[in-house]
Amino acid sequence: MSDITITITDREGTSHTIEAPTDMAMNLMEVVRSYELAPEGTIGVCGGMAMCASCQCYVVSDHELPEMGVDEDMMLAEAFHVKDNSRLGCQIPITEELDGLEVELAPEE
Repeated sequence: MSDITITITDREGTSHTIEAPTDMAMNLMEVVRSYELAPEGTIGVCGGMAMCASCQCYVVSDHELPEMGVDEDMMLAEAFHVKDNSRLGCQIPITEELDGLEVELAPEE
């Protein structure tokens, strides 16, 4: 399998079901940017280094994600609009196991 289906709800509440490649070493933040699901300059501001929380999202589906690293945990501890299901999109690699993933983009800070 080289593509998976992901449903992303943008910051206006519109749901987008998109195809994401698993063979390009992309992360969720990069997929959101490539589909232009958030205005340019409002997501992935730090370039995917877990240093800004602009790619924060809420994981709606029950997928098992990679364990949260120290940098991501520390960034979310300082971010706004954090919920129990918050993750940084830049820290979620696109893999076949995430087929059917559903996320909602967190509001802009």
